[in-house]
Amino acid sequence: MGLDHIRSEIEHMRRQILRQRKEIQSLSKAGISTASAEALLARMQEKVDGICAERERLNGEERLKRPTYASGKVIHGPTGRR
Repeated sequence: MGLDHIRSEIEHMRRQILRQRKEIQSLSKAGISTASAEALLARMQEKVDGICAERERLNGEERLKRPTYASGKVIHGPTGRR
């Protein structure tokens, strides 16, 4: 999986979680049990957390591939002269 694919998957799942939360609220207002829906929501959130961890790992690998200067440090330049 590429970084872009993971980002889009996270965004998609977060939208699904929001929809699920709205449905749970509607069910609660109607007096219907929401235990199974809340369990599903918890599993969805765990999956998103796992995908976010994968994204962070890939981000770290990508940062290591970026070029640095001879000293191994990136030169950021002065910010006080702006």
